[in-house]
Amino acid sequence: MAVAKEKIRCTWAGSDPLYAEYHDTEWGVPLHDSRMLWEQLMLEGFQAGLSWITILRKRENFRKAFKGFDPAKVARFTEKDIQRLLGDEGIIRSRAKIEATIQGARLYLEMQANGEDFAAYCWSFTKGKVLRGDGKTVHAQTPLSATISKDMKKRGFKFVGPTIVYAWMQAVGIVDDHARACFRYHAA
Repeated sequence: MAVAKEKIRCTWAGSDPLYAEYHDTEWGVPLHDSRMLWEQLMLEGFQAGLSWITILRKRENFRKAFKGFDPAKVARFTEKDIQRLLGDEGIIRSRAKIEATIQGARLYLEMQANGEDFAAYCWSFTKGKVLRGDGKTVHAQTPLSATISKDMKKRGFKFVGPTIVYAWMQAVGIVDDHARACFRYHAA
């Protein structure tokens, strides 16, 4: 009987089954859905100062609390909604991050109303191409993430510093940063 060989993953995926599943099926897979790109950016903002596994464990709670991250619904949130979210133990209860998500929804809709597709915007910085890491070096940020961060901030987005933006770029597959030994290395 053949013994099943365990998959080699990026070291950050660790041994947590939820993390391994996220690594294997989502992280670094090119995402072109505008709403999903925006959701991921908002979740990355909630991660600021925390670990991604914390957000991942709460992701379904976030989706419920933020009405499926439907920008049209989130953009209409009021102070009453903010108070509801501040009392929701299933999410990160940071007023600044909650308000940034509501503002982010309004900006997303503003871009849409101006004929600017969020996915096209996100991918425009690489001309639609996936940037491939060398499989050895993982950066906290890059000149490109700083450029994107600056543009997003200029538009009014919050919690989009160069480090958050780079983590988001990795998560949504704009950057393929899987380790060389990882079974996902350049698989996407």
